[in-house]
Amino acid sequence: MNKLSINQWAEEDRPREKLMRLGAQALSNAELLAILIGSGSHDESAVDLMKRVLGDCGNNLNTLGKMTVEELSRGRYKGLGPAKAITILAACELGKRRQLEEAAKREKLDSAKYIYDYMLPRMQDLSEEEAWVLLMNHNFKLIKCVRLSHGGITETAVDIRLVIKNALLCNATVIALCHNHPSGNAVPSGDDDRITQRMKKGCELMRLYFLDHIIITDGKYYSYSEEGRL
Repeated sequence: MNKLSINQWAEEDRPREKLMRLGAQALSNAELLAILIGSGSHDESAVDLMKRVLGDCGNNLNTLGKMTVEELSRGRYKGLGPAKAITILAACELGKRRQLEEAAKREKLDSAKYIYDYMLPRMQDLSEEEAWVLLMNHNFKLIKCVRLSHGGITETAVDIRLVIKNALLCNATVIALCHNHPSGNAVPSGDDDRITQRMKKGCELMRLYFLDHIIITDGKYYSYSEEGRL
């Protein structure tokens, strides 16, 4: 027996009508995504389809945002073709950009949590390690954010001289180092420890303030400063 399409649901249960009546915050993630894709298949409503997709992602929107168009539309999800997959991923990207804009409004990046919130949208979907440096003035206001390496963080990949050069060129006085662990494990490695110490010594030599080295993963971070290791 075929399931009822959304158009056959009671009006108060339809996602669009529900949003208009109660506001977007009243809808589940599956209902919001169903509005985006518009329709499901002959056997499955748009809401049921998106519940199944989200279920395969552990009901985590971050995991959904990491999927590709091909993974979403290769036939596993009947009724979900490339056009709908693109719409879903475009919405996930807009969510990330909204996070970036909200973080950019913050006047200061003077804590590990603020830096984590600022960098997470840039790093949360990366499949490889990247290292970034945030260059700030004495009031902890961001001057420049520079990517140092891609594909792994080692003592050779993070060039301390390049960091110092960038800081001097833009008159920065405060430096924070960030990199991600795609594995989700925020525990620092031996390389992480060595890079931290080299960065600290380089900053001390040039009279720059090394604020922190933060390891970023989805949902958590490790701060050398908060752990008392700077």
